[in-house]
Amino acid sequence: MAILLIATRPEPVWWAMVALTSATVIAAELFNTSLECLADHLHPDHHLQIRIMKDCAAAAVLVAAAGALAVAAALTVHVLHR
Repeated sequence: MAILLIATRPEPVWWAMVALTSATVIAAELFNTSLECLADHLHPDHHLQIRIMKDCAAAAVLVAAAGALAVAAALTVHVLHR
């Protein structure tokens, strides 16, 4: 994505959206990882509620990644139609 931004030189708002969505995905992944490690440490056995919590945290990462892909698609459409 950085190569596309450098090559096409879009408006600064596109740089900001790409940076924010990328940071959101990384932050969600870091939060998910820390939550899973903490849950595993506090309750090493399988537990239904902990599994649900882990699944929800992983789903949050998926939603953040989908948002980043939507921004990438919008940027691509913007670049192709100017």
